[in-house]
Amino acid sequence: MLYAVLVALLVALDQLVKCLVVQNIPLGEHVPFLPYLLDLTYVQNTGAAFSLFSQHTWLLTLLSLVMSVILAAAVWKPFFRRPFGRTALALLLAGAVGNLIDRAFHGYVVDMFHVLFMEFAVFNVADICVVVGGFAAAAYYLFFYDKLEGKPKAPKEGEEAP
Repeated sequence: MLYAVLVALLVALDQLVKCLVVQNIPLGEHVPFLPYLLDLTYVQNTGAAFSLFSQHTWLLTLLSLVMSVILAAAVWKPFFRRPFGRTALALLLAGAVGNLIDRAFHGYVVDMFHVLFMEFAVFNVADICVVVGGFAAAAYYLFFYDKLEGKPKAPKEGEEAP
């Protein structure tokens, strides 16, 4: 239940920020947000990260839907039993759903965060969820999964089981 609330809150935040940007910033224009760090820039992205596959929005929509279903199953099954791992999956799910809503209803994703101190793609709250959740899930799986959730290792030949 806690993870469903987290997903719902993050999707709502993503959609709220997108709605505020669409209503208050003309397409292609920007508004200063954090001086020298971040502007809010209204961009419509028909592709994935860095506008990849921009001519295949329908494929990205289908992929987002499939990933949302898989991630929902992983969160509620649960694929990871520990809170850190389940939170990482919930972040991934929130990001997938946030961008799925845009693709399904608009045919593009609303992006708005424009980093000023380096050359980087404009992104949104859902993208932040995907990146943070992806890194967290990968770290959990690589460094903690065997210790916290993995099956006990079989004894080597000649050793007794613990």
